[in-house]
Amino acid sequence: MSDAPTAAVSDAKPAPPALTRNLLVDYYDRLPQVIGHLVRDPAPVRDADGFSPGFLLPRLDDDVRRFLAVATAEWRLLADHAGIRLILLDLMGNPGTNTTKTFASLLIVARAVEFIRRTGEPVVIFTPTSANKGVALRDGVERAIGAGLANPDQLRIVMLAPESCRDKLRSSRLAIDPELRRRNPVLLYRGPDPEGVKELGRRFVSEHARTFRARHGANLWFSLELRNYLLADAARALFEHDVAPTAGAPPRVHAHAVSSAYGLLGYNLGREVLEVAGMADPGDRPGFLLVQHLGAPDMVLSLHFGGFARERAPSFVLDPGTGLHEQRQDPHFPGATYHPDEVLDPTFYTHEPMTSPAMNAVIERFGGAGIVVSLYECLARYPVLRRWLEPTGRPLPHDPRTLREWSLVMALTGVLNALDRGLVPAGRDVVVHGSGSYTTADYRRLDDAAIVPFTTTDDIAAVLLEGG
Repeated sequence: MSDAPTAAVSDAKPAPPALTRNLLVDYYDRLPQVIGHLVRDPAPVRDADGFSPGFLLPRLDDDVRRFLAVATAEWRLLADHAGIRLILLDLMGNPGTNTTKTFASLLIVARAVEFIRRTGEPVVIFTPTSANKGVALRDGVERAIGAGLANPDQLRIVMLAPESCRDKLRSSRLAIDPELRRRNPVLLYRGPDPEGVKELGRRFVSEHARTFRARHGANLWFSLELRNYLLADAARALFEHDVAPTAGAPPRVHAHAVSSAYGLLGYNLGREVLEVAGMADPGDRPGFLLVQHLGAPDMVLSLHFGGFARERAPSFVLDPGTGLHEQRQDPHFPGATYHPDEVLDPTFYTHEPMTSPAMNAVIERFGGAGIVVSLYECLARYPVLRRWLEPTGRPLPHDPRTLREWSLVMALTGVLNALDRGLVPAGRDVVVHGSGSYTTADYRRLDDAAIVPFTTTDDIAAVLLEGG
């Protein structure tokens, strides 16, 4: 098993031009089919502690089009590696987020807007996040207010994020304007386990949502729910079918840096919708490659060992000559790492994700694998990746120390390692989902004055029930 950066690029002829669509505007008329496949009843849920605005979307008028204008995606031939074509599905085009969370967040906000229009009742989106989901939802709320779809009293957002992701939080009008900042607080969790934001968020809604509605006349929407993300991510399959259908093409593998694999499950839902409609054949549905890091390799462990126990991972041995920790037992794990417990990117923090059984079943049926990458491997590949990505909309910085989102580098490193180790069969094209990449130059860091620290649900209550 070699970890040397052996990538080769074919420069025999220019790459074809990239193909671009707006994933939400261009396929807006197809989204009701996806919704029908996803939920039995699209109506709102009115219980205070389980509120949902439902799945109805607003009419696609000029204001909604302007609101959705940043939901662009690009399909581009990236490179050739040992005879395998690498295709980049670029989902990072919104400068307000530089991540794929834009798409789901815009639809979440759009559904809230439609509920507000129909009922006149305010909605407060309440989201625990490692960073990117929350940043994208705040961007969506700001865009909706700017487009005139709702006013600041009708549509608000509360974000809970772990302190480990502090540097990923972005400033925006919601933080700079004093009144918008008060209405849309950012709470930073100071507890020991970053995933604690999820449990504390759920507990607060369960214990206090009714009081919040009674006191402030607004619906508190706990938006961290799988279907809210599957809906938007299904549009990836609609885009692929539009610009590069799988019928008659070489077999494909879709690769994604994942924490819970919402994106790939959403893509898979989109394929199901196409197949039910007779527009695609299950026989040519792509396989999937899950890419994770050593800090949270749970989906790879579950896929290849049937459980989440970290003891199933290979043991690393320190090489005193290089100072690296190495292993050669399992090609699904790094051959070398600076430390076996490193956290390459704190955004990928989910342990024992509830989505693992579903993703395992999809891979069992359609093929695929999982692979874990290390920072050492990513840096070894970095010069080649930087050359490949230079002509795209997301070039890498010359100094990797300024990179704050590693999803794209992780995914490409995982693909190259998987190809070199024979984990992806020969003769496949590999579609790399570019789900996130940004640097310190891409955004202004959220000011400390816009952050409220918390450790308990009582702390959250003090902000939301008293301040409202």
